Amino acid sequence: MINNLPESQIVKTWQHLLVHRTELTTERGEPIKIIYPGRINDEPGADFRDAVIATNRGLIKGDIEIHAKSSGWRAHRHHQNPVYNRVILHVVMWHDTEAATNLQNGESIPTLVLHKYIKGPINQRLKGAEPPVTSGKPCLKATERLTTGIIAEFLDSTGEERFLTKATKFQLDLAQMEASQCLYRGIMGALGYSKNKLPFLELARRVPLQSLESIARNKISDEECLTRQQALLLGTAGLLPSQRQDRHQENKLDDKWIYKLEWLWTSSHLGEAMSRDDWHLFRVRPNNSPIRRLAAMSYLILSYREKGIFEGVINMVKEVPVSQSHYRLEKGLLVTTNGYWASHFDFGLASRIRNPTLLGSRRAADITINVLLPFTLAWGKLSSQPELEKKALDLYRHYPKLAVNTIDRHMKDQLGVNSSLVNSAQRQQGLIHIYNSLCTQGRCNCCPLSQLEAGNHVQI
Repeated sequence: MINNLPESQIVKTWQHLLVHRTELTTERGEPIKIIYPGRINDEPGADFRDAVIATNRGLIKGDIEIHAKSSGWRAHRHHQNPVYNRVILHVVMWHDTEAATNLQNGESIPTLVLHKYIKGPINQRLKGAEPPVTSGKPCLKATERLTTGIIAEFLDSTGEERFLTKATKFQLDLAQMEASQCLYRGIMGALGYSKNKLPFLELARRVPLQSLESIARNKISDEECLTRQQALLLGTAGLLPSQRQDRHQENKLDDKWIYKLEWLWTSSHLGEAMSRDDWHLFRVRPNNSPIRRLAAMSYLILSYREKGIFEGVINMVKEVPVSQSHYRLEKGLLVTTNGYWASHFDFGLASRIRNPTLLGSRRAADITINVLLPFTLAWGKLSSQPELEKKALDLYRHYPKLAVNTIDRHMKDQLGVNSSLVNSAQRQQGLIHIYNSLCTQGRCNCCPLSQLEAGNHVQI
């Protein structure tokens, strides 16, 4: 037994050497088949996200955790960490314990031992004596045979499908709420990222846009408006210092600011606050913290104080030239400040580096593509403005490439395409759509690329 085999080499085994095997069996004696091995996770939690395996119970979707030995699960205290409750399979090189692989929620998951399926010296196989087996991926087989033009057309098609799906969801929301609240809710969800999207949406329900814009319509200074809005948002969120015993440390320089927010919240009597436990604050990048993002929302509402954020955004889309769309639309969402949040990541937590940007161009671009433009198309359809529908779709089709994210990077590798081909926001969105609707659902056989590889005619 090799006791010092790096986990990174075991990861490569899972990624490349077993994806074509059909006779895999867990330590419980249950046969399984790898449908999709998942993508490498660059955040806290299991090693691979969104994997799909086939079992006697059907398809199971979730995360994969890798260890050299099965005892590593308990040694690393994963059985006490709720982050690992998404794990569906424990993949190890050697099985050295009889203890069950239990999750924090009390469930147990199977263990798959890899060394049983590797012929010859393990180190030799993992160091590349034999090339990785990637031919088992239908998508890679297909892209090797297709022209770049066909692949580009496929990505454009899937990117447009994702955009129209988002617009349809906004249409459904618009049937149940006012347009301004619908837009505000979409922006709030985007500010939460994946970790805090749900609490941001809940906060948008508890503190509707009407409440925030009614503050902005009062004859008060911009500073007073921001203070009242932030007190309402942060207080309802349960994120003020008095509501978070784990956070605030007394700082005389902050006392006046914090006192005013606390006083405004406690004197408002506007209902029950959310729990601190509703939020994911651990290992969140400081610039992405919910506290700073909620402060950004108050500044964004203030910037459209005269007409309101809904009218301001719709007019911006109508007036912006397609050739300058990304500069103008992103500028309409940028938020910078010279106040308290320019030098603080959290209450009482001053930054050594001054950072006045609360909502930067990267997040503004993401909100434009995922919220602003599909919402505008939906509103154009609902309000019988076909020219507005067409403008939103044209802006989307001509929008330049966004910052590369982990799914973008993973899918380019999965499909074997390079960055020069994925040269627009629409094609990036196409990659995400393929990942969400096909790869992570174990629907490889339904993928148009798979059908193309088999020689069938597929309408793209």
